[in-house]
Amino acid sequence: MLLEARRGSWWDAYHIGLSPPLIETPEGWLMIYHGVRDTAAGRIYRCGLALLDLQHLERCVLRGEEWVFGPQEPYELFGDVGYVVFPCGYTVGADGDSLNLYYGAADTCVALATASIREMLEWLREYGRPYTCEIVIGMRP
Repeated sequence: MLLEARRGSWWDAYHIGLSPPLIETPEGWLMIYHGVRDTAAGRIYRCGLALLDLQHLERCVLRGEEWVFGPQEPYELFGDVGYVVFPCGYTVGADGDSLNLYYGAADTCVALATASIREMLEWLREYGRPYTCEIVIGMRP
């Protein structure tokens, strides 16, 4: 296990999942994942970032404390399952920095968001924290 859903009122406390393939960068493998928060009004699906060690992919170097992309447009808020953005795939531009992120919106359509890989890494350096996944295996008496 690389990442687990956080406990409490985090934006990714109910469920997390990896969607598109990792992006290799000089700083490590950039992961765009989705997180779900269960609220009284229903579930909200948002996107977050994590960075894995370049040589040891089982080691998470940084994990964003906040989400970076969430539903706000009508086609993301209303549909078969509202309040959902779910990353599915991407292409990287010829400059090696421009990212086209294809994502599901409200389980009704596919949409496109654009970003900069360099800016996502800068965001993680500022808003990310070191993360270690501790798995406790219970022993039966």
